[in-house]
Amino acid sequence: MIKLIVSQFSIDAAAGETGRREITGIAVPYGVAATVADGTSVIFEQGSLPVDGKAPRLYLNHMASSAIGIVTERVDSPEGMLFTAKISKTAQGDDALQLALDGVLDSVSVGVNPTKYTTAKDGTITVTAADWIELSLVPVPAFAGAIITDIAASIPQDEPEISTIETEPTQETEPMSEATIPAVEATIPTAPIFAQAKRKFAMPSAGEYLAAMHAGGDTFHNVNAAYKEAVRDQQTALQAAAGDILTTDTPGLLPVPVLGPVFQDLNFVRPVVTAFGARSMPNTPSKTFVRPTITTHTSAATQTEGSAVSATTMVIASNTVTKSTVAGQVTMTMQDMDFTDPASMNIVLNDLAGEYLIKTDDIAADALVAGKTASGSTWTVTAGDPTSLINSLYDAAREITEDSNYFPTHLCVSPDVWEKLGAQLDSSKRPVLGYTTNGVLGQNALGRVGGMGYSDMDVMGLKLVVDNNFASGTMLVVYAPGFEIYEAQQGVLSIANPSTLSRTFSYYGYFSTFVAKSSFIQGIVIA
Repeated sequence: MIKLIVSQFSIDAAAGETGRREITGIAVPYGVAATVADGTSVIFEQGSLPVDGKAPRLYLNHMASSAIGIVTERVDSPEGMLFTAKISKTAQGDDALQLALDGVLDSVSVGVNPTKYTTAKDGTITVTAADWIELSLVPVPAFAGAIITDIAASIPQDEPEISTIETEPTQETEPMSEATIPAVEATIPTAPIFAQAKRKFAMPSAGEYLAAMHAGGDTFHNVNAAYKEAVRDQQTALQAAAGDILTTDTPGLLPVPVLGPVFQDLNFVRPVVTAFGARSMPNTPSKTFVRPTITTHTSAATQTEGSAVSATTMVIASNTVTKSTVAGQVTMTMQDMDFTDPASMNIVLNDLAGEYLIKTDDIAADALVAGKTASGSTWTVTAGDPTSLINSLYDAAREITEDSNYFPTHLCVSPDVWEKLGAQLDSSKRPVLGYTTNGVLGQNALGRVGGMGYSDMDVMGLKLVVDNNFASGTMLVVYAPGFEIYEAQQGVLSIANPSTLSRTFSYYGYFSTFVAKSSFIQGIVIA
């Protein structure tokens, strides 16, 4: 349910029109962004609200218990959804109508249920279809420029003697000047709009200032102008004599907005761990565990009749793997946890968990490099000639295949090597890698590369793993089963420190790596 305050009254009254108790204006301007209560930016497109079907009810402040009327006309125009609403002749309706005439309730807000909408990358929701449930009179606007064009009312005056202008009961007030509004094809009342004194705005609250700053554009401009006008109107004689007052002179009057969430400049990803997968750490009551590998296989050979059959004893090595502990700690005061908004505790704990992820990936990257076998091949980077690159990749693949009959699955590189791969061109200035089919020469379209993503490049059929935890110049051709990762994340521990009114948090886990066969990790030298 979206409840969106969309229009700002320009109070105009035809108080002598007997029997008329109506307001007319724009319920929703189209194509204009506004921020709803939860901070989401919403835009309504033309045609998003219905002009037929069940009429929306007219409420006070979105409260169904305070129903005061009904929307009687709806007209879809390029500017927005135009409406006319009738206010019921009840005590609450009389009060609402008088408050509108007095400029207290100077805005309207729609309550809708979106049925068709899209969400942009920045979170902005564009509504193309919705059920219009209700329209409310409210005191605070969000959209600039959308106005109520007319209030027509006939309300009994119990104390006419307080009026400072004598008028005949059946005559409308003589207009001071006519306001010009855009011509819109609609069947709404077209009573004239009368000029009035400019309404005085109160000092904006911190919430209003924050919402306006987030919305930006005309909304923030209007709120800032209201603040300046309020400062001028409320200044003392001494302040007036002191000359113009700038915002730098009144820092105590300005709200300090804090827009969450906190900007995060680290991407807590683990390219190596994600590519090779983390196995469950063995639940043994020991700091180590054994990982067996075959060092000598059995054999088979052609047997000459009557001679001994080939016999080779299998040798299985007992490899000891040590469980390493990865942890981080932070101490926060109770005041820091209680008084901060956005809540500092969640931000700090998320960062602590993220740093654990980065460090474990760093351990995995270092172990992968340390366990490699030098393939003996070198990629000499030459502009316009990928021959050396292709030769070195196939040379490393051959080393793996000759030893095991397995073929490589991954290509692990540092960011600088990834750059060199993406910049490889053939003699016709076409990218060598990143094509639709296997990234080989002879294709004529960029294909699968969706921007400069690390994981989108297709390098000779190998899955590309780019990790900034690799040292510059790292290039490894890997058959994945040759490298194993074990992990048991334990999560957060905390303890209170009453003497300092603080709490200490730790995030920890157990992490291990194992190179099952070093010949499955072939290093290539970059020249």
